[in-house]
Amino acid sequence: MMKTFKPVTKGLRQRVQVDYGALSKKSKSGRALRKRLKATAGRNHQGRITMRHRCAGHKKLYRQLDFLRRRDQIPAKVYSIEYDPNRTCFVALLHYANGDKTYIVAPEGVAVGDQLLSGENAGIRPGNALPLSKVPVGTMVHAVELVPGKGAQLARSAGSSLQLMAKDEGYAVLRMPSGEIRRVPVMCRATIGVVSNADHRNRSLGKAGRKRYLGFRPQSRGTVMNACDHPHGGGEGKAPIGQPSPRSPWGWKTLGVKTRNPNKLSNKYIIRGRSSKVTG
Repeated sequence: MMKTFKPVTKGLRQRVQVDYGALSKKSKSGRALRKRLKATAGRNHQGRITMRHRCAGHKKLYRQLDFLRRRDQIPAKVYSIEYDPNRTCFVALLHYANGDKTYIVAPEGVAVGDQLLSGENAGIRPGNALPLSKVPVGTMVHAVELVPGKGAQLARSAGSSLQLMAKDEGYAVLRMPSGEIRRVPVMCRATIGVVSNADHRNRSLGKAGRKRYLGFRPQSRGTVMNACDHPHGGGEGKAPIGQPSPRSPWGWKTLGVKTRNPNKLSNKYIIRGRSSKVTG
């Protein structure tokens, strides 16, 4: 659900954000799982800028999420669903029956007080984690592993999910949000359901200052730079790019040109590449 504001200031006139009223307050129970996150502002250990257009932004506490979900057959109660400044989705704080407490990516439809379970015998309901070999074909999943035991790597952002299309010869066939269809070992774990906060894509920051809070600095187009600063720069007035194809500041092809290595090892797991228009 989205929230608009009365335009008492210019920044509020265009501002549209997700309504966080239904979320739990920051829980003292998960204090041990929140750590200080030192801002690097895009600089390496030598203090040199290695990622442009980054600033420190607002102070953040990092929530340590459990992407493994290996506490099998131990019931967990959803204690709270909270906002996480480090990711686009919400996070859920779980209290396990054995006393453990962990954060996980909150799925859509999971509420405070629900009971979640992980393991091969877990039911097919949002929030439960189990191997892909035990998931029925056609189910929507998220937080999927690429390597068994490594932890979830796929579909962790707001509103994302994968569809299990088939199982064959020890592999599960998944359809990605981009339309790509790829194989993943059936022993990899996945969580049932769709990631929460799907309305994140509909937000409007309203002013440049809110972008600075998030840790971003202003950007300039390459065509307005000098020739020594960017391949697109230089010339008199509004000069064209002047290159056979658009380039990044370091000479890489960009703006829609494919740059994936044709000899990449994981290509053998991709059945169909991503399409420009995703249907269904």
